[in-house]
Amino acid sequence: MPVATPKQYAAMLDAAQKGGYAYPAINITSLATASGALKAFAEAKSDGIIQVSTGGGSFASGTAVADEAFGAIVLAEAVHRLAEKYDILVGLHTDHCHPQKVDSFLRPLLDASRARKAEGKGPLFNSHMFDGSVVDLDENLKISKELLAECAELDIILEIEAGCVGGEEDGHDTSGLPAEKLYTSTEDMLQVYETLNGVGRFMFAATFGNVHGAYKPGSVKLKPTILRDGQKAVMEKYGEEAEMDLVFHGGSGSELSDIRETLGYGVVKMNIDTDTQYAFTRPIVTHVCENIEGILKIDGEVGNKKVYDPRTYLKKAENSLCARLVEACDDLLSTGKTIYGTV
Repeated sequence: MPVATPKQYAAMLDAAQKGGYAYPAINITSLATASGALKAFAEAKSDGIIQVSTGGGSFASGTAVADEAFGAIVLAEAVHRLAEKYDILVGLHTDHCHPQKVDSFLRPLLDASRARKAEGKGPLFNSHMFDGSVVDLDENLKISKELLAECAELDIILEIEAGCVGGEEDGHDTSGLPAEKLYTSTEDMLQVYETLNGVGRFMFAATFGNVHGAYKPGSVKLKPTILRDGQKAVMEKYGEEAEMDLVFHGGSGSELSDIRETLGYGVVKMNIDTDTQYAFTRPIVTHVCENIEGILKIDGEVGNKKVYDPRTYLKKAENSLCARLVEACDDLLSTGKTIYGTV
């Protein structure tokens, strides 16, 4: 199945909201990571979301080009082709785009979708994230509203953030912020809904102490009840249909109890990057350590091509990433719930 159509992507989010589960959203940087993600979703019989960050796009374009938008387009086009071989649905998404990169990253991607739609195709990406958390909320929502209107014209969903996800991940660094910035208030959630409602469909990364990166157990203090209280305030004022599609950033390393709790508060998407990066790299390290004499040409020897051929260890990396993402599907209760063939 090719990448989900706008109608199918909306149905994915609706099904997750109604069914009390969420989709893992994995950052990819290469064909190997994209293939590992697709394989995982197919094995779990789960739909899912594949996303590209600005740093991932730059890497994918090659060190000589280092063009974030161009690399993201290359990866997206590859996923469109690769996804045809699988019997699940995937949505394509872009991760954190700060205000200073809207013109260099987000708008070229919207232009690419505009060109595809002119050819009678669907948009290149199903959704994009604008991260305006680095400016005050009024300015954040002013830009978000303008971008959402532009996205809606292209049948694209916009993800926005209010409050800051802590830590550092792929060019997104808020590690120096005070703790109170890591928690979105109920008033913020009301303002987001009231500003964006009716403009187009959006997802909302409300923050509740979540952080990017890897931390020892107990280091991260999540408060999922922030999501509960914000959703309750919005729905009490505007009705049950006002429940927002929430996003859990910094999902790697989170306690399963916290993950599951958020599902009851409207989380339909959880980003996972750090854990899948580690899962991809760990078998490569093992392979190198176990085959060091064959990988290196020591003392004039020729080495062993079978063990230094990159395909040897990248296959192991792909399969390890796949296994970790299948685990994420289980954690988020999306396993076995693909809507492929029903929409």
